Amino acid sequence: MSIPSLIFALVVLSVMPVTIPVLIIVMGLLDSTRVYRLSRAVAVDINVMDYVEAATLRGEGKSWIIFREILPNALSPLVAEMGLRFIFAVLFVSTLSFLGLGVQPPGADWGGIVKENKDGIVYGIPAALVPAFAIATLAISVNLVADWVLNRTTSLKGGRG
Repeated sequence: MSIPSLIFALVVLSVMPVTIPVLIIVMGLLDSTRVYRLSRAVAVDINVMDYVEAATLRGEGKSWIIFREILPNALSPLVAEMGLRFIFAVLFVSTLSFLGLGVQPPGADWGGIVKENKDGIVYGIPAALVPAFAIATLAISVNLVADWVLNRTTSLKGGRG
């Protein structure tokens, strides 16, 4: 996690062939450490709660404790993190495409479209702003959906039943 993501991706993609599977593997390696760290931290925090200890003392098995006690209570931060990770992945691929190491032509990507049309901004042509607006709209939409899911699944607001 101490290596900057963009620098690491640029180094790896400069020596590897830039294909969609390589992009997926690089993004997966970079984001997996953050997701694992958050998931472990949330699970460790929940694991020391009284209701988990009570389930252990009742003689419940590990799988029952994981799926009935820990996972439902870890769902809210994990859903929020997955929403953020999705947006970060879109922004990451768009950044790589803008720099020329993302999705290669003839494939289309919002970052590549911005790169192709960046010179038109000087002349008042808004073609580069449309994909940037699409990225912003997607980020806001995913954020709203994640907030809606969190609102429906949280027990504090009565959404989970």
